[in-house]
Amino acid sequence: MKLSELLKILRKNNVMAKYIYPAIFEQENDCYNVSFPDLPGCNTFGKGLQQSFDMAEDALALYLYDFEEHDRSIPKATDITSIKCKSNSFATLISCDTIYYREMHDNKLVNKTVTIESWLNKQAEKNHLNCSRLLRNAIKAELGID
Repeated sequence: MKLSELLKILRKNNVMAKYIYPAIFEQENDCYNVSFPDLPGCNTFGKGLQQSFDMAEDALALYLYDFEEHDRSIPKATDITSIKCKSNSFATLISCDTIYYREMHDNKLVNKTVTIESWLNKQAEKNHLNCSRLLRNAIKAELGID
């Protein structure tokens, strides 16, 4: 299965993978509080703009990943032009990729039972092949995931 086919399946099951949401950055001294108007409770902060943007991307990915994992409906993003900000705030778009987030954070290993021919198993053991690594690499190659 190619990655494009996997993405179709994910989208069919309400797992879009890539999202863009408006965020409000409110300056407080040298820090920024960040909130997402469409996502209640999705808030973060950072010291300086760069850290605030990084934290916003991470908070957004975690929030939406949780929605996907619990089969909750993903809220529609508001048009950024309709967002009103205070004088010490600005609105901007933040994007995230929940597939990438999964790769980086949901990397717990699971046991799988695999059936192969006895002669093939003997050859693999004789050549000190790591069957788990081979299977993982084959699945990633089949899905088109680096």
